[in-house]
Amino acid sequence: ALPTVTLVTGGVPGASGALTAHCIGGFWREVGVASEQSLVLTPRNRVEGLFLTWNKSNLTVKVAYNSSGSCEIDRVVGSEIDTTGKFTFPGHREIHVLDTDYEGYAILRVSLMWRGRNFHVLKYFTRSLEDEERLGFRSFRELTADTGLYLAARPGRCAKLLKEELI
Repeated sequence: ALPTVTLVTGGVPGASGALTAHCIGGFWREVGVASEQSLVLTPRNRVEGLFLTWNKSNLTVKVAYNSSGSCEIDRVVGSEIDTTGKFTFPGHREIHVLDTDYEGYAILRVSLMWRGRNFHVLKYFTRSLEDEERLGFRSFRELTADTGLYLAARPGRCAKLLKEELI
């Protein structure tokens, strides 16, 4: 059986806290990461950007990552498993949208199983290649205040390539 990735909507703006799928679509640059596990902060393939596309009940995610200095782009398609915004993907991850204003920033909680252990990471994304959305960054800092490790403002050469490819 294929492992799953679940996109779970949480306390996001919108009708009854539900994620507005078409509004979360588009380009996102990863700006900050916080985790208790240092291994999660220094992966071999470091995500720099995402481009989300919604089509009925399918979510296509283009991921730009830095793989030892080279930019790589992967594409995965998930399918909706119920009406609460949960999607299954190849891999074993759960993604929970903790906060977003749809236009400037999104904060995600990613949980994954690797080598029999659970890992959790909070990720902060913005729409811009240069700027951090101040309100979102403040919210991210508040959510990660008790987290042991923290990294922010990653360089985004691969994210820039992803955004340029999709314009």
